[in-house]
Amino acid sequence: MGLEFPADAEQLVAETISNYGDYVNSAMARLYRFMGMATMEWTGQGARLIDVYGNEYINCAGNCVFFHGHSHPQVVAAVKQQLDLLPLSSRVLPHGPIAKLGKMLAEITPGKLQYSFFCNSGTEAVEGALKLARAYTGKSGVVAAYGGFHGKTFGSLSASGRELYREPFYPLLSGFTHVPFGDAQALEEAITAEIGAVILEPIQGEGGVILPPDDYLAQVRAICDRHGLLLILDEVTCGLGRTGAWFGCDHYGVEPDIMCLAKALGGGVMPIGAFIARPEIFELFDANPYIHSSTFGGNPLACSAAIAAITVIKEEGLVEQAAAKGAAIIAYLQDLQREFPDVIAEVRGKGLLIGVEMAKEGAGGLIISELLNRQVLAIHSLNNAKVIRLLPPAVINAEEIQQVLAAFRAAVATANTVIADL
Repeated sequence: MGLEFPADAEQLVAETISNYGDYVNSAMARLYRFMGMATMEWTGQGARLIDVYGNEYINCAGNCVFFHGHSHPQVVAAVKQQLDLLPLSSRVLPHGPIAKLGKMLAEITPGKLQYSFFCNSGTEAVEGALKLARAYTGKSGVVAAYGGFHGKTFGSLSASGRELYREPFYPLLSGFTHVPFGDAQALEEAITAEIGAVILEPIQGEGGVILPPDDYLAQVRAICDRHGLLLILDEVTCGLGRTGAWFGCDHYGVEPDIMCLAKALGGGVMPIGAFIARPEIFELFDANPYIHSSTFGGNPLACSAAIAAITVIKEEGLVEQAAAKGAAIIAYLQDLQREFPDVIAEVRGKGLLIGVEMAKEGAGGLIISELLNRQVLAIHSLNNAKVIRLLPPAVINAEEIQQVLAAFRAAVATANTVIADL
């Protein structure tokens, strides 16, 4: 690629990990050392992340951020152009990118979603959606799902469904009730006079790529309509093509009242989040346009990246690519599961949101380590440690897919030998 790498790479890595340990997160520094990650990210192009030594890794991690791959040239060019014009807004006068992006989201999102608020991350988008729902309904109660993941700020964490991340911060916000994901009857039975909204992921990502029954979201939509509740769909992971549809809810023919977005919205270049709602729900801002605000949210650089990201998805057919490539990868991995049932319990997913559930505790860490040795990056699920997630970018090519699948087969074969020897 004609890239230059530092001559003192080894020293640079040692200093970086040492500084992690001393000034950022000592536990992460220990984990890097334990996992043999004596390197650091340097650059990236397409599906490949390149470390400081010039080693190339196919990135199937990235928490769904890199749907467009690394450094997509069209997204990078848009940000560079805006950087020369106006990097940040004064917040007094209007700027063009935020208005253009709002219109684009209204055009591609389902149903009557129209008004967007822009922030910097998925958890901020969820916080805003929860505030908006409470203001509109006048009720503080929310039904969420076990295994769901909506972020780690207080409101988002209150909606999330795994005690490991919640317990140290009690008391969280009151009014949140959790029910099993996929069980519409349990959801309806949880509704009381204090409930004003339901928040769900169309497909649980951090929960282990858990797909709901085909009719579940439609049932939830009907329940919300029957009881006068708002349906908030958290599309931070699923949205913008990852599942082989523009949005996860598109697979189920359901329209939310409020939708949360982030991750892929920045095109793998800039951080940006958003929540978008129907006009009548957004009337809160009519009385006071500053009732909810963010100094850096909706800044010109991030909005320019998002505009380019949506344009690229359309022009390059990334939704369709995700559907086709994902189906092929899932089919291969399902064959691998049948060959190695002692290692893999189940393979599931839609598009390029793929979960591989291990048959035994601890096998996931071994597989991830073996993949790393073969220069493929994958991640476990925060709310389900037995599940490895494969999240390749839609721009991954056929040769790279074969490299990923070959590495996965070799990693599973190694794990199968280790398990057999126990």
